[in-house]
Amino acid sequence: MAERASAHVWAMRVAFGALALTIMFFHLIPLDTLPRRWAPPDLLLAFAFAWVLRRPEFVPPLLLAGIMLLADLLFQRPPGLWALLVVLGAEYLKYRTAGLSEASFIGEWAAVALVVTGITLLNRLILGIMMVPLPAFGLGVIQMVLTIVAYPLVALVTQALMGVRRPTPGDAGAMGARG
Repeated sequence: MAERASAHVWAMRVAFGALALTIMFFHLIPLDTLPRRWAPPDLLLAFAFAWVLRRPEFVPPLLLAGIMLLADLLFQRPPGLWALLVVLGAEYLKYRTAGLSEASFIGEWAAVALVVTGITLLNRLILGIMMVPLPAFGLGVIQMVLTIVAYPLVALVTQALMGVRRPTPGDAGAMGARG
C-alpha cells in the first residue's frame, strides 16, 4: 500500500514538473511581436502556491526551487532571486496554513495575496538595492494584481481538473500515514 502511495506522490511530482514546463513553453512562444502594455499573470507562481497549499508533498522545496530557477534562466531574470523568494513564500504558506486546512477559501486567497505582494515588492527592493535595471513599476503591479485575481481560477482548475485536493481524514490511511 505504501508503494502505491509513494508512486502516486512521484507521479504527481512529475505532473507538476510537466505543468510548469508547459506554462514556461507557452510563455516563451512569440505570439505577438509588439511589446505589451500589460503583463500577464504569473501562472507558474499561482499553480505552485495552489499545489503547495493543497498537497505539499507533491511540490517539495527542492523541486520548486529547481523549476523556479529554470524559469529565472529562461525568462532572463536574475538567477536565483525569484526562485528563493517563491520557495520562501511557499514554505511560509505551507506552515502558516497547516492548521487552517478547514479555513475558508477567502482566507487562503488573502494569504496568497499577501505572499504574492510581499515577494513581488521584496524582489523589486532587492533588485533596486543591487542596482539592477528594473522593469517599469506599473508592469510589475499589473502582473501582481492579475496573479492574485487569477488565483481562484487556478485553484479551481487545480482541484477540479487536476485532482489536487486537500487530504481528508480518510486519506491519511490510504496514503500510508500512521494514525
